[in-house]
Amino acid sequence: MTRHADHPIDPMFLERWSPRAYDSKPITKEELFTVLEAGRWAPSSMNAQPWRFVWALRETPAWEKLFGLLIPYNQDWVKTTSALVIVVSKTTLPPGRDGSEKPSHSHSFDSGAAWASIAFQASKMGLRAHGMTGFDIPRAATELGVPDGYRVEMAFAVGHPTSDLSVIPDALAAKEKPSDRKPLGELAFEGAFQA
Repeated sequence: MTRHADHPIDPMFLERWSPRAYDSKPITKEELFTVLEAGRWAPSSMNAQPWRFVWALRETPAWEKLFGLLIPYNQDWVKTTSALVIVVSKTTLPPGRDGSEKPSHSHSFDSGAAWASIAFQASKMGLRAHGMTGFDIPRAATELGVPDGYRVEMAFAVGHPTSDLSVIPDALAAKEKPSDRKPLGELAFEGAFQA
């Protein structure tokens, strides 16, 4: 499937997608950190940079810990990826003039901007990143030592995509292609929200 934009955009937005078929070729810590570095430079409200990344490379003790948090559906395809990352966000803004931290309305939104930057950087490197919320979020908070004032947002896997669909279950292989998007007219409204 070839994707087509209704308005002129950079091709990288159409080329990026989230496959589930990955080969088992490892990536280095340096490659993973290049991917995460792109997330570090995402925009955020008041430059609070609320995102935090808990990471693991496959075939390490940290991998087993993070992989064990995933639901079986996601374990079925994540097992051949190269890295797994849990994204956590700080729910408050840095201390203001009075020295107290205030709730951040946009911590999740800002962390989503970091995730988008990560996904595009991975794609630019010939890798792919696939985000998910199919994992035990409360257990992740406990087992990863996430303190109060932080929220576990999502997980994502990173690796080398493959066209060999035998590495994933048949049910997943049947839908292994870039997805389309809703028309902009269903998403953008002049002057007032429309349901």
